[in-house]
Amino acid sequence: MEFFPPKTEATARDLLLCAEEISLRVKPDFVAITDGAGGSTRELTFLYSQLLRSRFGWTIVPHLTCLGRDPEELMAIAESYARMGVRSIMVLRGDKRPDEDAPSGSLKHAYELVSLIRRELPDMCVGVAGYPEKHPEAPTLEEDIRRLKEKVDCGASWITTQLFFKPELYESFLSKCRQSGIRIPIIPGLLPALSLEQAQRFCQISRATMPDHLTELMKQTSSARQWEAGVEYLLSIIPAVLKAGAPGMHLYILNRSRSLIRLLDKLSETGKFKTPKNFW
Repeated sequence: MEFFPPKTEATARDLLLCAEEISLRVKPDFVAITDGAGGSTRELTFLYSQLLRSRFGWTIVPHLTCLGRDPEELMAIAESYARMGVRSIMVLRGDKRPDEDAPSGSLKHAYELVSLIRRELPDMCVGVAGYPEKHPEAPTLEEDIRRLKEKVDCGASWITTQLFFKPELYESFLSKCRQSGIRIPIIPGLLPALSLEQAQRFCQISRATMPDHLTELMKQTSSARQWEAGVEYLLSIIPAVLKAGAPGMHLYILNRSRSLIRLLDKLSETGKFKTPKNFW
């Protein structure tokens, strides 16, 4: 599951309450924490990585974005995580800012940071992102998978996908990755949509396809209960995603526990969920 670092006292309380509720129900293989563009957000990523690891005993996978950042700065961050006891990092390029040029000597691509970490911290496990519907900047999916293969060849240990809502997209992406020679685990990234507005916004940002069935399902549901429709939709596609070869699920829970708990309860009722063996 994935959290983002809170920026206010109120949202910090929400995150810790969410984490407490989840810890009583399931032991995740790992918990990811996103990395923001600003310095203060990066500090919060480090802080909450430390806090969630010590309080709940979770395996923490902090995100680390590299675009426009100095290699020495990035390695100082990675080494700080290593001293904390973190053994896995999710490496991302980060979003381009049209009004901002990358400083001379800074990194421009995720594969550069993958190579750097694997060289300087050989015991660190490194994850990277994959895009079942291709990265918005890539000209074709085939070209995007070629670039993904570069990250794998530089030492990536697993791939987590961008969100998607159609299981056939994951199945096709997995098949094309395997054909290209990518053999590492590819974990599907799934969003328990909280509302129609939120799902549409996320799809617009990530250029993911919003299925007509999910749109209609949420339109027919009151706004207060659209999160339940989001869970029901995930329940309808998870069996197909697992059948396609997924090693598990990565859930974008947005610091909310309600959807995750409902999802796990429903999966348990049908015998499709049990506490998994350690992913690592």
